[in-house]
Amino acid sequence: MSQIERTAILGAGVIGASWAAIFLASGRSVTVFDPDPNVEASVRAYIEKAWPSLDELGLTERATPDAIRFVPTAGEAVKGAQFIQENVPERLPIKHATYAEIEPELEAGAIVSSSTSGLTLEALQEGWRDPSPLILGHPFNPPHLIPLVELTANDKTGADVLDRTEAFYEDIGKVTIRINKGLPGHVANRLQAAVWREAVHMAVEGVASVEDIDKAMWAGPGLRWAAMGPTTLFHLGAGEGGLQAFCDHFKDTFNGWWDGLGDPRLDDDVIKQLVEGMAAQAQGQSPEELSAKRDKMLTAMQKATKAFRVKPETGSAR
Repeated sequence: MSQIERTAILGAGVIGASWAAIFLASGRSVTVFDPDPNVEASVRAYIEKAWPSLDELGLTERATPDAIRFVPTAGEAVKGAQFIQENVPERLPIKHATYAEIEPELEAGAIVSSSTSGLTLEALQEGWRDPSPLILGHPFNPPHLIPLVELTANDKTGADVLDRTEAFYEDIGKVTIRINKGLPGHVANRLQAAVWREAVHMAVEGVASVEDIDKAMWAGPGLRWAAMGPTTLFHLGAGEGGLQAFCDHFKDTFNGWWDGLGDPRLDDDVIKQLVEGMAAQAQGQSPEELSAKRDKMLTAMQKATKAFRVKPETGSAR
């Protein structure tokens, strides 16, 4: 078990609340700050809703569900915390103001991990006198069910911060990747942006309905990608010849497809078409109802694949 026992959450919307749930499930204490006067009620409700899934996934064996408290300032939240997950709004002035408030209060050796999805580490570091405690730890929503965390550090990050952050996240059941070159959107968001761009293009061009394009993903490649990534799957697709044989056979095909990919833009007309297509697909189900269905399926998929997520060289789960 990681030596980190005391955590803090700065910003407790759906991402922060989800982090709070999994930190508690892992046996850590959690101190929460959010300026919303209703934050305690909303976070406790979120944790209660998330807990059965965490329990079903076997992530609550060390749980301390009552070890949570709410404080009125960010500075107070980080006092004594060894790991801080920052989830404040994606605006640099707000991020920088938060860092200026908490930096004098940080315990020696504390780590501050930002959930930012679109800002670079370099831009965030400008809000620090000493940015060594800061690292990017970007989750995929909802963090308590999707294991991925994307980690970004650089030469201004403390020497052991990346290793300790990775160890902490893996101890609470996450799967980490290290981003070697920072780009807006990191890795996973750029991958899904590329796929969605082509999905939007095909909808606008009338290739298929919004519903059928979604269906083509979840009933086709999305099912395979939940098991392994696209490059590995293509490596397997050529049999003994592996990726080299696959590329030799399909390089012209893929080059032709890439040349023909669309480049749509989300203008008012395109958004209207997508919204109408989504309404037809939802068939009257609310976002809350669809989210509940999503979470049940994600939990079932995580349970089904968990036994296979093991690093052969160490035997540890990833």
